[in-house]
Amino acid sequence: AWKVAPALAAGCAVVLKPSELSPLSALQLGAIATEAGLPAGLLNVLPGGGAVGAWLAAHPRVDKVAFTGSERSGVAVAAAAARDVRNVSLELGGKSAVVVFDDVAASDAELDKAVEWVLFGCFWTNGQICSATSRLLIHEKIAPAFLRRLAACAKAIPLCDPLDAATADATGVLGPVVSKAQYDKVVHLVNEAIADGARVLAGGRRPPSKPKGYYIEPTVLQVEPSRHAIWRTEVFGPVLSVATFRDEAEAIALANGTAFGLAAAVLTADAARGTRVADAMEAGIVWVQCSQPCFCQAPWGGVKRSGIGRELGTFGIDGFLEPKQVTTYVSKNPLGWYTLPKSRL
Repeated sequence: AWKVAPALAAGCAVVLKPSELSPLSALQLGAIATEAGLPAGLLNVLPGGGAVGAWLAAHPRVDKVAFTGSERSGVAVAAAAARDVRNVSLELGGKSAVVVFDDVAASDAELDKAVEWVLFGCFWTNGQICSATSRLLIHEKIAPAFLRRLAACAKAIPLCDPLDAATADATGVLGPVVSKAQYDKVVHLVNEAIADGARVLAGGRRPPSKPKGYYIEPTVLQVEPSRHAIWRTEVFGPVLSVATFRDEAEAIALANGTAFGLAAAVLTADAARGTRVADAMEAGIVWVQCSQPCFCQAPWGGVKRSGIGRELGTFGIDGFLEPKQVTTYVSKNPLGWYTLPKSRL
């Protein structure tokens, strides 16, 4: 939907190809558009697997491809569009950091507020969002107390069935991941990290209360950034990787030490530090004193391997437009670039 709105606002007809794992919301959007009176043919929802997406990306009558998905698929989409030199925007993977400075522990209330933002930034949507702040960098001075509180809160997050009407609209709950393939990937990455010495602070397994379904406990792992692959790999599941830092310079270096650059978050009581660190982050989206808010007026997109271009705001609309220059010469005088030969007539 983020791409549909600016494309329609720019006057484009749109073919929306949703993920084959979650097509229902896109189909519902199409039904709403029809009910609202959008003319036929302006918004077309085309469900299907990877072959459908590949066909669309390579189709010569598609003027622009706006893709959201994995880095691997994004490279393939860009290559397909490049054959006909067509416009592309890509919103790809992320491994975003949330940096928590020691001054957030001035009181228990402030510490709890920071803990909640860290939990929300990673576990909202079960971690299945590209911008998830799934790497926590915590100042070593407050790490023991902060991590004890974080682990206790993570263990207390209720697991729910999204088809259960009693919990369908609940907040602060965790559901299953989207598919068996995704479940297997997340479990493999977690088990690999544990086998390599990562310390389990919370979760790390299938919840005993959910013997069926693709449920994974909210997981918090303390890792060594230089050693554990899970620190650098997008998990796309309810897994938070944790490391400590000594000072601001080290925090910035660790936060930027990734191939991705979609988002980042900074939690600090020092406004000047928040601005300074946000400016130093190599990311297209930076949140200060929060994580994950999204506003349709602000540009959305990443740098490095997290993508090309922006969605939302005027930037998003501009991405679906092709500026044209038209120049008209209005002077009655000749250009005078050279002297005309005298007429022989």
